[in-house]
Parts: sequence; C-alpha cells; structure tokens
Amino acid sequence: MAAYVVVEAQVKDWQAFAAYASAVPSLVAEFGGEYLVLGGESEVLEGAWGDTRIVLHRWPDMDAARRFWHSEAYQQAKRLREGTGEFRVMLVAGQQREVLEEKS
Repeated sequence: MAAYVVVEAQVKDWQAFAAYASAVPSLVAEFGGEYLVLGGESEVLEGAWGDTRIVLHRWPDMDAARRFWHSEAYQQAKRLREGTGEFRVMLVAGQQREVLEEKS
C-alpha cells in the first residue's frame, strides 16, 4: 500500500535552504519515492496558513519511506536545512484501493 510523506514548511532563510532543496530530490528518487507536490502555486481556501508550504512525496509503502528518512544519506542532507525554518513532517499510509469487478 502506498505511503505519503507530508511536509509542512515555513522557510525563513531561502538562500541557506537552497543547499537542502538541491540535495534531497535525487535522494527521494534513489530511495523509490516521487514528489507529488513540490513548490508551485498555492491558494489558501480556508484557515490561516501564513507562509506555510506543503511538500508531498509518495512511496511504495511505509517501509520504503522509513528507509529513506532514516538513511545516513538523508540524515546528512537534513543537516543542510538546520536553522533555515520550521518543519513538520508526517508519514501516512495511503488508502488501499480495491478494484470493483462488474457483475454480469
């Protein structure tokens, strides 16, 4: 079952954050993940979001996402974002889809 890493970011120092932003996409791909949301236009429809940005990656399963998150390579890259803002990260399981068959 697919899993998703959801990141809520409030970047304060974009110049310093750039090193992290350059390093991580290749690691996500290397570990089997893919970005669904990364930057791009956003529009607040309800609530107070402020300068919050959302990043979303999809993983084959929870274990794949954990391997990425706990890898030495990501832990080194993660140090690049220290002091650049505030980040909240959550791993969530996707919904299992069942294919409905037509009854004849």
